[in-house]
Amino acid sequence: MSIRVMLVDDQVLLRTGFRMVLAAQPDMEVVAEAGDGVEALQELRSTAVDVVLMDVRMPKLDGVETTRRICAAAEPPKVLILTTFDLDEYAFSGLKAGASGFMLKDVPPAELLAAIRAVHSGDAVVAPSTTRRLLDRFAPMLPGTGSQPHHKELGRLTEREREVMVLVAQGLSNGEIAARLVLSEATVKTHVGRILTKLGLRDRVQVVVLAYETGLVRAGGGTG
Repeated sequence: MSIRVMLVDDQVLLRTGFRMVLAAQPDMEVVAEAGDGVEALQELRSTAVDVVLMDVRMPKLDGVETTRRICAAAEPPKVLILTTFDLDEYAFSGLKAGASGFMLKDVPPAELLAAIRAVHSGDAVVAPSTTRRLLDRFAPMLPGTGSQPHHKELGRLTEREREVMVLVAQGLSNGEIAARLVLSEATVKTHVGRILTKLGLRDRVQVVVLAYETGLVRAGGGTG
């Protein structure tokens, strides 16, 4: 089945460009478009969508609040935030609101397509190294940054799970973590799954955010 994509951006030309790229893919289909958050929420009431490409700065209802409302649903689609370098703070807010990742608006088509497929398949990490740089930049704004890790559920993690969580937060992929810890990639994936379950998190992006919020990982990639 095709991946059903919704484009949400107030720039018609940008939506047109993305639609042309996606239309050329045999496994993707643009099923809805919206020029603002209010229109996007209305479309989602009647259209089945797998992945939403979400702009952040829009009239009526911005992308961050729209993302928050979408992700509060029982079975929400995945959301990818569209941002620019000078709007990184909005991307961070989008991650906090429940987005599965973010992309730059001028992302090469191949990277955009790979990100959509990755998110749709359940791998919520989009450009983990970029996510880390984003969080490093805005870590001082996070409650708990610079303090010792404080989260009641962190105590439920085993030493190995905590170690894996730190490496996830530092932007390493499963393969890189496996090489670092001399484990199989399948074992790392199991550890990540247990971390998500124990901490009540939706995906790896939320693992990264929580690691920074609790001070488990600090700006610059160090550990707390």
